Amino acid sequence: MATLSRSDRITRRGLLTASAATALAAGLPRFPGAADEPSRPLRPVRFGVSTYSFWQFREQPAPIEQCIDSAARMGFDGVEILQVQMGGDESNGRLQKLKRQAHSLGLALCGFSTHQGFVSPDPAVRQANVDKTLHSIDLAYRLGIPTMRVNTGRWGTSKDFDALMANRGIEPRLPGHTDDEAFEWVIDALEQCLPRAEECGVVLGLENHWGLGRTAAGVMRIVEAIDSPWLRVTLDTGNFLEDMEAQWAKLAPATCFVQAKTYFGGGKWYTLDIDYSEVAAILGNVGYQGWVSLEFEGKDDPAEAVPRSLAMLKQAFA
Repeated sequence: MATLSRSDRITRRGLLTASAATALAAGLPRFPGAADEPSRPLRPVRFGVSTYSFWQFREQPAPIEQCIDSAARMGFDGVEILQVQMGGDESNGRLQKLKRQAHSLGLALCGFSTHQGFVSPDPAVRQANVDKTLHSIDLAYRLGIPTMRVNTGRWGTSKDFDALMANRGIEPRLPGHTDDEAFEWVIDALEQCLPRAEECGVVLGLENHWGLGRTAAGVMRIVEAIDSPWLRVTLDTGNFLEDMEAQWAKLAPATCFVQAKTYFGGGKWYTLDIDYSEVAAILGNVGYQGWVSLEFEGKDDPAEAVPRSLAMLKQAFA
């Protein structure tokens, strides 16, 4: 290979710098930042996969260890752990083994997805869910995971989840209570969790996940009322059944983590036609540089559909 002279290297460097400046001037995405900071191009997002993608509550849970191995083999950058999939062993010894396994495979443990519900008129029920969330924050901290999905919870008046989905995620309130009351319950509960989140360095991401979080307006009502950098948004692309694009755009500026649904083979409850080029554009417009974590929710074999989903996401975000 020919060696460039010093003058040639300088000339080439100047051309590259000029090309980069031209690209920025043309309106390519930039980092958001202070006014006195130079504009910088966005770096590519990284792709994780939720362990839920390999299980979906079908039969026995796929072991987390197996999911980590599969994620590495399929070419993901990270793994999002669904807490209920861990089974009964949440010992520190197991947590550190999972962290070591991921590190040895070049993977990040990028997200921790938990379940809680604060929509209850019973203070004891709400406190039990606060305690559960504090425990989950501790687990995320021990795993070295920097963000954790949290939920609002829901009224619980549906017969079961199938009935809730048949009614498009809408359910009646408990008699004698209002949504305004429920929002105050959720806000108070999350405020109790934030000191621990800050202490552990775990950003809570409130997901658009049915209940009071069924709409972007509901999610943002809570996030804006609390107004903390330790409570942001987990944006799930597949949990809006109306006006998807407008609701993605409303959540995007506050988003700290993205869960990307795919439905190869058809979904269990519904199938959405999601344009991930549009998702990428919305996120790029607000300077999002966090994780995009696949949640495969189709009926096809995950061994084939999960890597197919990754290829589709990479193309859309390229």
